[in-house]
Amino acid sequence: MATTTQYEVMNEEGSVPVKHWTRGVPVQDAALRQLSNVAKMPFIHRWVAVMPDVHWGMGATIGSVIPTRGAVIPAAVGVDLGCGMMAVRTSMRAEDLPDGLGHVRGAIEQAVPHGRSSGGRRRDRGAWGDPPKGVADVWTGSLAERFDVITDKHPKIRNCNNIVHLGTLGTGNHFIELCLDEQDRVWVMLHSGSRGVGNRIGSYFIGLAKADMKRWFINLPDVNLAYFPEGTPNFDDYCEAVTWAQDFARFNRELMMAAVLNALQGLAGLPAFEAGLSAVNCHHNYVSREHHYGENVLVTRKGAVRAGEGELGIIPGSMGTRSYIVRGKGNPESFCSCSHGAGRLMSRTEAKRRFSVEDHMEATRGIECRKDEAVIDETPAAYKSIDDVMAAQSDLVEIVHTLRQVVCVKG
Repeated sequence: MATTTQYEVMNEEGSVPVKHWTRGVPVQDAALRQLSNVAKMPFIHRWVAVMPDVHWGMGATIGSVIPTRGAVIPAAVGVDLGCGMMAVRTSMRAEDLPDGLGHVRGAIEQAVPHGRSSGGRRRDRGAWGDPPKGVADVWTGSLAERFDVITDKHPKIRNCNNIVHLGTLGTGNHFIELCLDEQDRVWVMLHSGSRGVGNRIGSYFIGLAKADMKRWFINLPDVNLAYFPEGTPNFDDYCEAVTWAQDFARFNRELMMAAVLNALQGLAGLPAFEAGLSAVNCHHNYVSREHHYGENVLVTRKGAVRAGEGELGIIPGSMGTRSYIVRGKGNPESFCSCSHGAGRLMSRTEAKRRFSVEDHMEATRGIECRKDEAVIDETPAAYKSIDDVMAAQSDLVEIVHTLRQVVCVKG
């Protein structure tokens, strides 16, 4: 466990404290206002913990850890339920990779649907037309029956992209990468969540929570902090649905990882290799039941990773910087949490306004990735410095491996 602390405390009258691990990194005023509103909720356990990648988010601040007693805030959990990371180390080394990696990126893009969906129609980049057998087996064996139970009670959730998104990447900051660690060993790393079905579940229950607040005449500091009290039917149904979505997200990452590794085996220019020599699979957008400071509570990590003592996690930088495999120090004051990445420095709109394709090409020099206008909002300069973010949380995690990407697939 960490023996030193490096947080700062914001404490307003009528609120629980807000502890910030943000020394040396910028924090938007809009994010501070959101955090202040969360801290006013009457069921917060002890305090709110703020990670160094913190930034404004829809519903609640991304990069925040919100422990609650007897209630859950659906918009704080968000709509990308179970979003997270997976990384696998292979037996390949840097010298095993060919000089040109374009065909490697092409093989990954061919193996995993990515980008926006068009209803599963032919040549749909973002979804399956007919899900392959492995995907169908996971759906029928682990997810379909539970989904039917949930949608029998809430039929508005049923008609959405569910199985056709299982094993697919998505858009935005979701990615698949080949990386090299400090010993030039090759890793495969990816980032995605529960896709269309998670979005439908999250949005639907956020709407129910807001309706409940109106019906019960409950005034909130922010309408997006609408909540379900424990013991109500909506609370139970939400917890059931969000747990299902988090399982979907975990299977989604596992299926994509298997597809990528299979695509790389036997690819021209690559040797036969072993995979799974080291593996990490962690959520960073989820809610879980945990025990902290003598009480059983619900912990919402919106853009944060569990970092219990000895637990491995993944903290990615941007598509042109480093990422980290970390080991948690179990710091109780952060509710055993750490950041989930570098964190956005500016909005996607601002990034597109400020940076050019030429800027992006320079920032991603030496990396096989897209270098066009459609990914300008993901250019490295749109994110905080990953070095500053890691320095601000040195009492939360220790670095196990430092990864630098050589191939990056974006949706």
